Amino acid sequence: GAWLGWSGIHPGTGESVDVVNLLSRHGLHRILLEMIDSYTGFAPLGIVMVAMLGIGVAESSGLIGTGVKALLVKAPRSIITLMVVFTGVLSNMASDIGYILIIPLAGTIFHSLGRHPLAGMAAAFAGVSGGFSANLLIGTIDPLLAGLSTEAANIIDPGYYVMPTANYYFMAVSTFLITFLGAWVTNRWVEPRLGKYRGEVAPEEINPLTDAERKGLRNTGIAALLWGGLILAGILPENGLLRGADGTILHSPLLKGFIAFLFLSASSLGVVYGYTVGVFRKSGDVIDGMSNSFKSLVSFLVLVFFAAQFVAWFQWSNLGVLLAINGADILQSLNIGLIPLVILFILFSGFINLFMGSASAKWAIMGPIFIPIFMLLGYS
Repeated sequence: GAWLGWSGIHPGTGESVDVVNLLSRHGLHRILLEMIDSYTGFAPLGIVMVAMLGIGVAESSGLIGTGVKALLVKAPRSIITLMVVFTGVLSNMASDIGYILIIPLAGTIFHSLGRHPLAGMAAAFAGVSGGFSANLLIGTIDPLLAGLSTEAANIIDPGYYVMPTANYYFMAVSTFLITFLGAWVTNRWVEPRLGKYRGEVAPEEINPLTDAERKGLRNTGIAALLWGGLILAGILPENGLLRGADGTILHSPLLKGFIAFLFLSASSLGVVYGYTVGVFRKSGDVIDGMSNSFKSLVSFLVLVFFAAQFVAWFQWSNLGVLLAINGADILQSLNIGLIPLVILFILFSGFINLFMGSASAKWAIMGPIFIPIFMLLGYS
């Protein structure tokens, strides 16, 4: 780009933007001197690590697993397929617990009801895998993608911040859409094709929640209500402590500091449940729960290093800005419109999914290209 003299006019400042050659003396020095800062200052790194500390406590205490199990065990027979898919979708907030707990449990429940166990496992798999990014609660993937989006948006607007709740409406609606579609396909197509189960394995009795588990969920529910009360007390009054400096909720520390609240609430609820059921007996057990959650982040830490360098080089070279300017000009000249443009982008993302399953890896590549383009087109 630098050799070809590629340049453009920044739509925000009106200044000329030229490609910076990172293979020059100055560029190489910057790459070497700022490599560590690019990594440690990469937004998704701290966001995901802090979120995982809290979710790790909730997961290691057994709170998430027991909560999901309670939904399935107490579900009425008439809606068991819906509940299997639904709990499968919700399970993704604790990473892979759906594959470990929900899928085999669904097979056992279906078998105990005289239905084909493979149908139950298929329904659970549809929820766990097909709905991996959908949820009614904020999970581990949301802070990660929000951080990547923030870094990409900063190419155009250095002060832009994407909150982990930015995708919540789509995520929440998708939860119910996937639930109903998964249940309908299971009941309409999958189970009839499997026929009646004629295996020799006798149905297993579904173990109900123990007294300790019920007590743990009750105490956790009380703690959750206390959290809700504290948050409402901080945002409902016009001069509430959790409102922003301008008195609004949109710019409040509750939303901008959502990851901190996620860490504090998830970890405290996990501690309450863990000590109630006896999983946690000393403070070291809680620390172990946090430590175990980091074991799943090893590959993420490697990915983030290279993603951080890619985004930094993209920004330093001005390729991100110039690609966004030219891409936006092309799309504006085509006059496609918002809805067709979004549909085309969804189809393109779906095509990429066939070759790259990791959401973080995919968005680390696509985000720095498409987010600036959409921003220059006037879409947030």
